[in-house]
Amino acid sequence: MRVENNMRAAWYEQNGAAREVLVVGDMPGPQVAAGEVLVQVKASGVNPSDVKTRQGRSGMAFPRIIPHSDGAGVIVDVGSKVAKARIGQRVWLFNGQWKRPFGTAAEYIALPASHAVPMPADTSFAVGACLGIPAATAHRCVFADGPVAGQTILVTGGAGAVGHYAIQFAKRGGARVITTVSGEAKAAHAKAAGADHVINYRTQDVVAAVKEVTQGQGVDRIVEVEFGANLNTSLDVIKPNGFIVTYGSASEQQPVLPFYRMLFNAVSVRLVLLYILPDEARIQAINDITMALVDGGLTHAVAKTFPLEEIAAAHEMVEAASQIGNVVLSIP
Repeated sequence: MRVENNMRAAWYEQNGAAREVLVVGDMPGPQVAAGEVLVQVKASGVNPSDVKTRQGRSGMAFPRIIPHSDGAGVIVDVGSKVAKARIGQRVWLFNGQWKRPFGTAAEYIALPASHAVPMPADTSFAVGACLGIPAATAHRCVFADGPVAGQTILVTGGAGAVGHYAIQFAKRGGARVITTVSGEAKAAHAKAAGADHVINYRTQDVVAAVKEVTQGQGVDRIVEVEFGANLNTSLDVIKPNGFIVTYGSASEQQPVLPFYRMLFNAVSVRLVLLYILPDEARIQAINDITMALVDGGLTHAVAKTFPLEEIAAAHEMVEAASQIGNVVLSIP
């Protein structure tokens, strides 16, 4: 099946500022291929990676790009090799625009069937649009190196989209969670997610606070949002044989590793890139996210929902990093 009429979509054909390059208009709908599903998109998640791609972090990979990898909607058709029973399923989407030109900021998207995950009837489309990058990244960071029951985990940036989910997954896994934030509102947000101890890194000495909480023992694992900038602090609080698991280092993109300091504490560093998770890790994340949705064990933070026509404003909000929670587009 092909969407016969033009669909409404947002796109850009050159990198640059949101209001200068993003266009909202009509364009031909997608063709569903073998092994794919055609999804009528109801919500599209706006993540920092989408904003950076539009700004030009990696150049223009395609002549025209419909942005955004995350989303949620309803399957309206399937290609060959996909069960017809999937038609009508409510799904959340991941990797919608990973190495593909057309992402979720459109009324329709065709993508591999495995990239459309069934979600419970009581899970909103806005929530579904928050799962692909934030929740799955958090899950991988928490569990990549085995169970966490009985461990102490430091989540930096606990009020961020990934950090908020990381706190919750770590608590579900039986860990004690310490987190860092930059203000009172963010502290309340992280506390509501289940953090046992919240440290304001602007007003407190993080190393001293962590050592006080852990009685000088330090933490078993760190889920790290700013690897390079926080590395010295991390090495001051990580236990011997501990793990630093990181998914970002925006402020220090070429960090220098103090090798022998790390060696003699046997510190392991793991880098997490959501788009290329190993199949086993992806399946585990999907299963655990689904279980948490079913049992109501996750809270979700949608900071603001914009209509598709206001995609530029949505991108600007993510760039400003002024919101607590995820930014989502609502698509009719």
